Amino acid sequence: MRPSGWQVMAGILVNAIYAMKNYPMVMVNTVLSPLSFLTVITFVSKGQLIGEAIEGGFIMSMFQAGMSLQGDLSHYKNDFKLQDMVVSTPSSPVAYVAGMALGEIIYSLPALAVLVVLAAIYINPGVVGALELLAVLLLMFLGSVTLGFTLSTFSSDIIQSFAFSRLISTLFSTLPPVYYPITYIPLPFRYFAYLSPTTYAAEISQNLTGMVQLSSLEIATAWIILAAVSFVLLLISIKQARWREI
Repeated sequence: MRPSGWQVMAGILVNAIYAMKNYPMVMVNTVLSPLSFLTVITFVSKGQLIGEAIEGGFIMSMFQAGMSLQGDLSHYKNDFKLQDMVVSTPSSPVAYVAGMALGEIIYSLPALAVLVVLAAIYINPGVVGALELLAVLLLMFLGSVTLGFTLSTFSSDIIQSFAFSRLISTLFSTLPPVYYPITYIPLPFRYFAYLSPTTYAAEISQNLTGMVQLSSLEIATAWIILAAVSFVLLLISIKQARWREI
């Protein structure tokens, strides 16, 4: 295996396997966060929005997984000086962040597994629909990972990192209409929802499963905006992240 491959594996071990093996209770939050909102929305809507709520759970899980990277990287950087050690080696920031990011996905597997089972029962999107939904979630994850990494390089304290991570996660995965159709928001306030990229991810997902009906132009626009946001965040991460200025 190449050195970059070992760096990715090390990131997964440090950021996921160690905590999951030694402190299994820490995974409870990753399961409860998306499923609690799903349960509330399902009960309030008397089951009518269970499909939208399941898709919202996927979006929330992937976005929060990416943003969790901020707190974890800040912790390793400031408390264990891990980033200092990585900087002094031939390892690249890409391999380091990729390992940590994959660790976040593995860390979220219990919640994702439950959502996959629920999706198979209540949504059954088919192979093509499932692949398109996966593409949406990966774009959402890429954007949140790059944002989390950039913010972690500027953070000087783990408490500060957790505060920003929770704030951003709330703003982008709870307040926007990811667990229900955007049509439930009164029109004067609906425009504010479009400021969040998760709104476009939810619209694409809900259209794929037939829960909302959007025109080809609206779908194309949503894809373009979602991809553009992820690309811009990636550029910002490449240009602005303080990899060696620790």
